[in-house]
Amino acid sequence: MEQVHELESAILERANRLAVEYRERAGRSRDNILQEAHKRLHLREEREVLLAKSKAERTFRRQVQAHELKLQKEMDHLRWNLVMTVKNQLRERTRALVEDEKTYLPLLRSLMISAARDFERQKLVASFNSRDLSRVQPIWDEFARSDAADKQIILNTTPITCAGGVIISSEDGLIRFDNSFEGREERLADRLHQLILERLFPAGTLQDNLSSMR
Repeated sequence: MEQVHELESAILERANRLAVEYRERAGRSRDNILQEAHKRLHLREEREVLLAKSKAERTFRRQVQAHELKLQKEMDHLRWNLVMTVKNQLRERTRALVEDEKTYLPLLRSLMISAARDFERQKLVASFNSRDLSRVQPIWDEFARSDAADKQIILNTTPITCAGGVIISSEDGLIRFDNSFEGREERLADRLHQLILERLFPAGTLQDNLSSMR
């Protein structure tokens, strides 16, 4: 009986140790599972935060780009309006210039002579608008006297349409040089536009202004 009792005690003690061991092992497994779950949850949260940040940054960049494009469009519109305003003022000053005969007639003659010099032909025709035609016709012999003795400039008595200046052509009309105000403005359009921009917006000013608005 005593041996049986000892065997039962050994079995119970063994069972108790195994129970404690498995309970501790289960506890460690639970802790590991909870720790792993926490890590996965933390990583998931980090990914979601990063995705949210990335999405927010993309949205912000799109908004900034849209704002910059809008600003650029407004600046381009402003720049265009300013350039056109300067060009219109230039035309107004040109119209005022032609009213001052003392200043304008020497300029008109200079435009005519400089155009005539570019021709290889000797006999040329000068055409003016009706206002300038009435001015130069009475003094034509003196007005048409060229520094180049081989050039003969004939006055066209049919007026042309222009704000001022002169058109020089060959006698047969096949070759012509448009030295009217409109012709000169057209030839100088790119340079004139660039010059106005340089004066209105010194180098970097427009871009600096745009950058300061960001």
